[in-house]
Amino acid sequence: MITPCLTWAQKKELSQARTYIKSGKDFDKAERLMTDLLKKDSASRDNKKVYAVWLEAVHRQYQTANEKLYLKQKQDTAAFFELTRRMFTIAETLDSIDVRPDKKGRVEPEYRQKNAEQLNTYRPNLYNAGNFFMRKGDFKKAFVFFESYIDCGRQPLFAERAYDSTDVRMPEAGYWATYCAYRQHDPVLTLRYRKLALRDSAKAANTLMYMAEARKWLNDDELYLKTLEEGFHRFPTFHYYFPRLMDEYSRVGLLDKALATADEALAANDSNQLYLFAKSTILLRMDRWSESIQYSERLIQQCDTLPEPYFNAGVAYLNMAERLDAKKDKKLRKVAFQKAQGYMERYRELAPDDKEKWAPALYRIYLNLNLGRQFDEIDRLLKTKVQFTGNQVLV
Repeated sequence: MITPCLTWAQKKELSQARTYIKSGKDFDKAERLMTDLLKKDSASRDNKKVYAVWLEAVHRQYQTANEKLYLKQKQDTAAFFELTRRMFTIAETLDSIDVRPDKKGRVEPEYRQKNAEQLNTYRPNLYNAGNFFMRKGDFKKAFVFFESYIDCGRQPLFAERAYDSTDVRMPEAGYWATYCAYRQHDPVLTLRYRKLALRDSAKAANTLMYMAEARKWLNDDELYLKTLEEGFHRFPTFHYYFPRLMDEYSRVGLLDKALATADEALAANDSNQLYLFAKSTILLRMDRWSESIQYSERLIQQCDTLPEPYFNAGVAYLNMAERLDAKKDKKLRKVAFQKAQGYMERYRELAPDDKEKWAPALYRIYLNLNLGRQFDEIDRLLKTKVQFTGNQVLV
């Protein structure tokens, strides 16, 4: 007894909605009739006529809003773009119902061709909407629109369009979706369209950077490192990869890989100060002190006001001196301490606040060179500022 009443109610609501649409106004009322019908009548959810009328109501709202924009009349741009996306959502749902087999197993979609052709002309506005919201800093909404644009490529409604292979803008949409997800600090969404985004070769360096950060947010150390390696090998001079890759290798003690990475970076730019300093530091950690000093000197020749090369050279000479025999190599040992003194005192001048680094080093140097006045000053400083133990300064 209920079903016939519902069927009658469907017809009544559909008829009223069509009347609104034909009148050339109240398109929003026609839409509301259809959405209310879908909420209260579960049987309507499988009725493609309901979705067809709903789509037409939204389409007419879209046309009205588009005309206002064209005539430069007052129109909410964000609302216009929302209408665009709503048309695609409705049409895709309608298509899923439209392609269901009939009682004889036949599939003869009634609306697909018309809707696909019509929406194909509106699809660029999904991309434009993404840019619109992105410029406003609303990365969440921007992502939704870029995703809608991309999603058309997998929708059966647009199968004949083959967007994935024919639309040259797809990789760029993938990149901007990735960027918007990254700006939301959402690692899962950042990685969702990574493969598509990487097809945009002009922005691949940035895409890999966002991917690496997403891996880091997910605490996936293995894939974080792999992404850093891929990014560095493809873009060795890009600012992001080298320092983080060196940090990772140093953290896990892969000094040989760190050194190879520094060499690869220097092959791309042999005068880069960061690369030279990194190689100097890695060589220092590998106890290859003479080589470390050479690279520190190259840096000092480029710019004699950089503090860190003086520290590396000073530590290298200090460690060399500590390794020499106090009796057999007395003269060589003294020379090494004196050279360490010159570099470390210069480092102190350039970085006076880094007491934790230069004070312990100068303590060892002054002690071994019997420089009483200087030693007393550092000794007092250490007792109040720095706790120091051991015979060798480490980095």
